Amino acid sequence: GILVPKADPELLSFFPALDPSVHNPDAWITCTDESGNEWKLRYVYYNNRFHSEAGTRNEYRLTYLTPYFRRTAARPGEQLVFTATSTPGRYLITIRRDQNGQVADAGQPGVITLRGWRRIH
Repeated sequence: GILVPKADPELLSFFPALDPSVHNPDAWITCTDESGNEWKLRYVYYNNRFHSEAGTRNEYRLTYLTPYFRRTAARPGEQLVFTATSTPGRYLITIRRDQNGQVADAGQPGVITLRGWRRIH
C-alpha cells in the first residue's frame, strides 16, 4: 500500500480516525472513481512498534489500491487525488495526469492530493 505521511495531522484527519491504543487499527473506506466504479480501500495504522517487543512499524498506509492502479494504468509521477464527500468513509478518487505538475485544487478544503511520498499543498 501507499504510505500516508504521519507528520501531517491535517492529512491524517482527512481519513477516518484510528485508535493508536489498538494494535494495527484500520478502517475500510469506499472510493468512487470518475467512471462510477467503487473501490474498497483499507486505511491502516501499522503500529506494532508500540504493541510488540520486536515490533518496528509505525506508519499509516492505504492498501488494496493495486487493482485501481492497474485499471487506470497509473504511472509513476502521476497524482492520486482524494476528495471528501458528505458521507463519512466515502471519497472520490482519481489519477491526475497533468504534465506540468500543477494541481489546480491543491489546498482546497476536502481535497487531498498525493504524489510520491508527500501531500501536495
